[in-house]
Amino acid sequence: MSVAELPIKVDREKVAAFCRVRGIRKLSVFGSVLRGDFDPARSDVDVLADFAPGALDGVGLRYFGYGDELSEILGRKVDFCSQLNRHIEAEVRREAVTLYEQA
Repeated sequence: MSVAELPIKVDREKVAAFCRVRGIRKLSVFGSVLRGDFDPARSDVDVLADFAPGALDGVGLRYFGYGDELSEILGRKVDFCSQLNRHIEAEVRREAVTLYEQA
């Protein structure tokens, strides 16, 4: 699946700006947004962020606002994470669709 095929509208420029300011090297979506069980009226969007080394140093509680900020950009609730359970990580990363990747 490509970004253009997602059932959500993605402003790639705004997503890229969000990522650059926060030191996110790669931002991907996974979960129901990639499957047929996504409900545009109720489903949230699962997002995985890979940060550059040191990008989270001194961020503190501001980290918890990143999901809300990204929700504003995507126009729907976001479940923002930067770590996955080791039991699902390989599968999630294999199926995820990249919204932004640092050049």
